Amino acid sequence: MPNDLEGVTTAINEISEDVQSSFGDLSVGQLNWKPAPESWSVAQCLDHLIKSNEEFFPELDHLAAGTRKNTLWQRFSPLSGIAGAFLVNSLKKDSQKIKTNQKMTPPSNIDAGIVLTFQAHQNSLVDKLSAANSADWRKVFLTSPFVKIMTYRMDTGLQAIIEHEKRHIRQAKRVIETEGFPK
Repeated sequence: MPNDLEGVTTAINEISEDVQSSFGDLSVGQLNWKPAPESWSVAQCLDHLIKSNEEFFPELDHLAAGTRKNTLWQRFSPLSGIAGAFLVNSLKKDSQKIKTNQKMTPPSNIDAGIVLTFQAHQNSLVDKLSAANSADWRKVFLTSPFVKIMTYRMDTGLQAIIEHEKRHIRQAKRVIETEGFPK
């Protein structure tokens, strides 16, 4: 079975369109409004997704250049299948809180261009995946940039990226549906 570049690209583009239609007309105040001090704003959700996805860009660049090889741990980790499935399933459950890596915590005030920045980022992600499409995504194992002992196949990692994006877009939509959101 070949890489599902078309399916992954379609999912990423659908998320981009959803972000544009849901948040593209919001003011900077609306984008940065938080329902509670410990909650994230719409802008913070988008910023977090950009930062998280960019952690995978070096791997994609090495794949595109043909210079990337699986490490010994990636080839023989007994956790690969379990970890990937666990990650994807946990991202689908909004009720399950997942602690964010400190490096991925977004700043408090983000400029109004975050929706356009997110769109450009999504286009870059698609470009990098297209360039890395010659590698067999089922034979490439990634190490999580966030939990170094967690490894998973690249195709599973891409599912996780998509589910992670969907999760935070749902979170951002809950923000604009919260009582008190500035209209």
